[in-house]
Amino acid sequence: MALEYDLLNENVKKCQYAVRGELYLRASELQKEGKKIIFTNVGNPHALGQKPLTFPRQVVALCQAPFLLDDPNVGMLFPADAIARAKHYLSLTSGGLGAYSDSRGLPGVRKEVAEFIQRRDGYPSDPELIFLTDGASKGVMQILNCVIRGEGDGILVPVPQYPLYSATISLLGGSLVPYYLDESENWGLDVNNLRQSVAQARSQGISVRAMVIINPGNPTGQCLSEANLKEILKFCYNEKLVLLGDEVYQQNIYQDERPFISSKKVLMDMGSPFSKGVQLVSFHTVSKGYWGECGQRGGYFEMTNFPPRVVEEIYKVASIALSPNVSAQIFMGLMVSPPKPGDISYDQFARESKGILESLRRRAKIMTDGFNSCKNVVCNFTEGAMYSFPQIRLPPGALQAAKQAGKVPDVFYCLKLLEATGISTVPGSGFGQKEGVFHLRTTILPAEEEMPEIMDSFKKFNDEFMAQYENGFGYSRM
Repeated sequence: MALEYDLLNENVKKCQYAVRGELYLRASELQKEGKKIIFTNVGNPHALGQKPLTFPRQVVALCQAPFLLDDPNVGMLFPADAIARAKHYLSLTSGGLGAYSDSRGLPGVRKEVAEFIQRRDGYPSDPELIFLTDGASKGVMQILNCVIRGEGDGILVPVPQYPLYSATISLLGGSLVPYYLDESENWGLDVNNLRQSVAQARSQGISVRAMVIINPGNPTGQCLSEANLKEILKFCYNEKLVLLGDEVYQQNIYQDERPFISSKKVLMDMGSPFSKGVQLVSFHTVSKGYWGECGQRGGYFEMTNFPPRVVEEIYKVASIALSPNVSAQIFMGLMVSPPKPGDISYDQFARESKGILESLRRRAKIMTDGFNSCKNVVCNFTEGAMYSFPQIRLPPGALQAAKQAGKVPDVFYCLKLLEATGISTVPGSGFGQKEGVFHLRTTILPAEEEMPEIMDSFKKFNDEFMAQYENGFGYSRM
């Protein structure tokens, strides 16, 4: 055979992606057998019942079926501002949604993204340094592909982390350099820990080239403060690291003390030499926020302080795929330029988006309170993003049972939870965690009216599990 398992690229075999790993596969099997499964393993809002926003779907529907614009009755089905926006976006294409765009995306949409960034941060943004991508993930993969030259190149990644980063670094043959977030400080980041991680990597011959931050955090849900971001940017300046700012959850904020602030704004506020000396790539998407359009695959990245020759090479990499998804580019244009006060569709859009965010804020509290009511479960409040990441303090009996079953302890716990309740989560080991400490990640996305029942089901399972395996010798702790 030309291609057997033993002959596969070793980097492919090393690549792990827990969000669609063992737990998800078992959940899919149980679903086929007729068991009701609640898929909280991935931030996929529409799959858990969130309704799409009306206005963007109206605009994209008209763009997908432009013949409707010629129908004399179109104004009876679609509001005038949706019709106008559909005509606007079609005019930006070279032949409608079925035609390739520039490999960086439609220039008109990139201009809208740049205007959004300028409104958000108060500083100019250059459309030529903005690339539209098939979701933020593709953008991350493109940039890491350009940064990683081989196993001697390291990328600083927060632990716990979203496994997109560990998987991509493995696939590209690079080295992941972990820096640990402090759970006891609400998943805070200590720059001294960063210095230690870099020093240790360099002592092993690894050239640390870039640093990843996820703000708000995934899976940890924390929001970085302005002071923390300044420390990070100074660190990147001193260590000559590219900063990759994963900011896809910037609309998902559930408290008022720490609002989202972009890395770009903080960098520009810092002034020279930092504002001219730190290379920054910022990522965003239509998949999260109150949009939740995961299946559309729309994203962008913006580059700051990159020399023209580097931008040309990144453009070359993007060109290999010819064009990002054009309908997703229109979703991105609509996200960064939504209806404004006075527009026909504004009131409905504002009502829908506000309703989603307010419900998510309530669900974040219900879930945190629910976890903290359970025996041997401790959970920091979800400040932002779409997830809770409770610590599960497993008794020695559970650790022994997991060992006998040949399972990592939190995988063992999550599989038992799945079998008993139908709740599909992701074990903390899939994101990285300190030795001897165990977690799980669940989204806060199940319908609000179903949340109390789900948390009651979790509590019943957890407390029975703890009673079964508890033997009085203590628990795994931070």
